[in-house]
Amino acid sequence: MNLDIRFDFDRRKRIGLVEAIWGADKSVDQLKRISKKVLNNNEVVFITRINRVKANYLLDLYDDARFYEAANCLIIGENQNKIDTNKKVAIISGGSSDLPVTLEAQLALEIYGVYCQFFIDVGVAGLHRLMSQLEEINKYDVLIVCAGMEGALATVVGGLLAQPIIAVPVSVGYGVSKDGETALNSMLSSCSPGISVMNIDNGYGAAMAALRIIKSIT
Repeated sequence: MNLDIRFDFDRRKRIGLVEAIWGADKSVDQLKRISKKVLNNNEVVFITRINRVKANYLLDLYDDARFYEAANCLIIGENQNKIDTNKKVAIISGGSSDLPVTLEAQLALEIYGVYCQFFIDVGVAGLHRLMSQLEEINKYDVLIVCAGMEGALATVVGGLLAQPIIAVPVSVGYGVSKDGETALNSMLSSCSPGISVMNIDNGYGAAMAALRIIKSIT
């Protein structure tokens, strides 16, 4: 069945953000048709949660397609309407196992021309690692904090720094970590006031939250 693809081209006019394409549950044919429609409307194609097999079909079709396997993201074209800002985002993660989520957030930010910097392996199991980077992290305007296991990193950062903090629970950990559910509940129960919490592994959503903040203060 060949259903019509309805892409939200008015989203940029309404909220200043383009629609991303969820790749995990779409067929190659659907991704081809959506990509063609988006590019014909002079918008950038940003596909999240796409695997190598699906990505290869689009890489063969478009010379300017870039596949970022570590992030499971694919980009075709360029965003012609980037945000003019000097605001910067720090992406902080407990460990290298959080890398796919942090890279998804980075790519989503860079599409809009927002500068971001990684601070990786600063989890609370080695608190000195975070403390040694704290002065540098404090130079950034918005903080995205990604952590699995018990997800305590967001609470610690929220208790030390004043910037807007967007916490992302990551589906990393043994047993009762429950694929990120424990980290999610921990972040939602944080005793550091004012932390915003995304859904599990939602690096893209964190990036969009950061962009909304940046657009409001730029």
